[in-house]
Amino acid sequence: MSLTVIYLHGFNSSPKSSKAQQLCAYFDAQQLGEKGVELLVPDIDHQPEVAIAQISSLIEQAAGSNILLIGSSLGGYYAVYLAQKYPHCVAVLVNPAVYPYRLLAQMLGEQQNLYSQQKYQLTTVHIDQLEALDVTNPVDPARFMMLSQMGDETLDYKEAVLKLPQIEQRVSAGGNHSFENFEAVIAQIFEFADQQIFRIMNK
Repeated sequence: MSLTVIYLHGFNSSPKSSKAQQLCAYFDAQQLGEKGVELLVPDIDHQPEVAIAQISSLIEQAAGSNILLIGSSLGGYYAVYLAQKYPHCVAVLVNPAVYPYRLLAQMLGEQQNLYSQQKYQLTTVHIDQLEALDVTNPVDPARFMMLSQMGDETLDYKEAVLKLPQIEQRVSAGGNHSFENFEAVIAQIFEFADQQIFRIMNK
């Protein structure tokens, strides 16, 4: 059973983020590449429409492979939309932003990527593009799992809990927006994906 894992980083983040690097380290340590697993960690564009087109292309290029989307923060928001669009995808949301268009509407103007230092203008066009991606009732909610930490200083974890009550939710005390000890839950993510992919294939 081939599996393609696509990690979707958050707002102003990059493949160099700590969770992305921890996922890459786990992939290497478990020698998943030798077991038919491909890991993709794209540098996602800051424009929502471009980002979705970019990730959709990766999913479509992996035709015939099962897909696991791991989305952090804004990447989690994208993962919900994409898993709704592509029913063979399983999505794991890590401290997801579920109303990013509300949060980012307060941050219009010049932005800078934390890793590449690239500067750009966040505009109302981007906010409208984000709102157009909103999903309130995911089809086949069993394909989704949320990992949230109550100590998230950027997002109120309760927003995701209340917006996505149909999906599996694993909420832990403490932590932060970066998701403390992410490496400790990676095995759980793959276990969840295996279970759901088996279920999808045997419907």
